[in-house]
Amino acid sequence: MRAVIAPEPGGPEALQIVDRPELSPGRGELLVRVAGSAVNRADLLQRKGLYPPPEGATDVLGLEAAGAVAAVGDGVEGWSEGDGICAVLPGGGYAEQALVPAVVAMPLPPGLSPVEAAAVPEVFATAYDNVFRRGRLLAGETVLIHGGASGVGTATIQLAKRSGCRALVTAGSRERVDQCVELGADGGVVYRDDDWSKTVLEMTDGRGVDVVLDIVGGPYLRANLRCLATEGRLVIIGLMGGAKAEIDLSVLLSRRVAVMGSTLRARSTEEKAPLARRLVSDVWPGFGDRSLRPVIDRVLPLAAIAEAHTALEAGDVFGKIVLDIAG
Repeated sequence: MRAVIAPEPGGPEALQIVDRPELSPGRGELLVRVAGSAVNRADLLQRKGLYPPPEGATDVLGLEAAGAVAAVGDGVEGWSEGDGICAVLPGGGYAEQALVPAVVAMPLPPGLSPVEAAAVPEVFATAYDNVFRRGRLLAGETVLIHGGASGVGTATIQLAKRSGCRALVTAGSRERVDQCVELGADGGVVYRDDDWSKTVLEMTDGRGVDVVLDIVGGPYLRANLRCLATEGRLVIIGLMGGAKAEIDLSVLLSRRVAVMGSTLRARSTEEKAPLARRLVSDVWPGFGDRSLRPVIDRVLPLAAIAEAHTALEAGDVFGKIVLDIAG
């Protein structure tokens, strides 16, 4: 089978399409014939040697996949050969076959083709888990989404609006902010502005937001805290700007705010299984009633994987880049 690896750290040119042996499912696993995967920023970090796969995971890149069940391992119930399937993976999505523990496997979201569905698992799982389960965003509250034009950002905008919440975003240009508003955001600010936190406060009449979803990390900590309302929640899911910052603890005390962080990839299968079930029960109906949709910037063949990484790294993407594995 064809698969993409990065044998040595480097730029997009370090990616190689290699021939790997066919896979077979072990006990409790499903073998997936992959139709589509998608490119995530974690893949860029792994290619650079900055984000190695968890212990025991494949060196094949790709954190999500969608396709059809090709074989069912021993002890698996409820799945049959040919069933549509998608999943979040610790690795292995950039390949013609992938192995998925049955307990984290999900049916294709209603109404989506396998290639379209490839844009869903990682970003909707990240958005749902961090904003609603950890950040406890409730109907009527306001969320600030950094990187609103990203895959996670576009998923969070839609989930927030579907839940009766107000969504504000930061993005890299006025064009991107406008695209976020067209998708459903209530407003936004270009993060290159001198003081975006001041603008966010003005947009909330000085109250602040209830939840901040942050992908930047250290450099944004002070401004994020400034933006939070009393009893607000800051959820950090990325460190694009750096991992270290000083914090004014008096802000936490006086406004009773909470700061938390989370990653998805390194969690055990047992930890991921409940999230998969909640996605199917709570989020998948939104694809059926069309209140949710995958936001796909472009679809590229697996052979264009270097082009896909280059585009995402340059920020030339609104939503997701999907890989058509058979294309």
